Amino acid sequence: MRSIVLLSLLALLPGPLLAAAELSVAAAANFAAPLRELARRFEAQQGGRLLISLGGTGQLYAQIRNGAPFEVLLAADDATPARLEREGLAVAGSRFTYATGQLVLWSARADLVDAQGLVLQGDGFQHLALANARLSPYGQASHALLARLDPQGRLQTRLVEGQNIAQVQQFIASGNAELGLVAYSQVFVDGRLRAGSAWPVPPHLYPPLQQDAVLLRAGQHNPLAGEFLAFLRSPASQALIRRYGYRL
Repeated sequence: MRSIVLLSLLALLPGPLLAAAELSVAAAANFAAPLRELARRFEAQQGGRLLISLGGTGQLYAQIRNGAPFEVLLAADDATPARLEREGLAVAGSRFTYATGQLVLWSARADLVDAQGLVLQGDGFQHLALANARLSPYGQASHALLARLDPQGRLQTRLVEGQNIAQVQQFIASGNAELGLVAYSQVFVDGRLRAGSAWPVPPHLYPPLQQDAVLLRAGQHNPLAGEFLAFLRSPASQALIRRYGYRL
């Protein structure tokens, strides 16, 4: 009887109060692994529920422009959150850098990628996967890296593009590409390579991957949004993010 009464009372609550127990977070695909851990911690501490949507930053931006009800954006760059602020789709002054990413040349084969990335100079592979530069900041960084390492364009005929960094990893893991450029967090944790072979690309060889978070207009009245962004900046969260190779 008591449960029936409680359900009846909950049904009388306004929709926004019920919805406030959830937070819709759009996040760049490279941040999937640490975000899963962060979400578990946050939900255990705060009692709310994170609804996570992953994708390329360009894809997420287009969805926000088209009215997707995301409340927080964790982008793979700093330009997109700044643009959303200028366009009035994000709360001015809420933007901050939550991580700086790293590129890795990775293969699912344990014997393919050497410690200096010299494999790129040889003919031991047919396909090199990387993210689309129009949709993914990691794709922009990957193309900038290749322009530096391969100024003659010798590798152009071997390139395979994914819409985002998660799809690039899938191409490599499935064998559709022998190697490719992915995010450090996708293949390393606590400094250990999970599988295959890899070359962490020196950061001076590509533009900085400064990743900013921002409170979107749809989330400005949801208390969980502010709580989550504060949680993201906490020392414990920052320590977890560093475990996946991000710099802060």
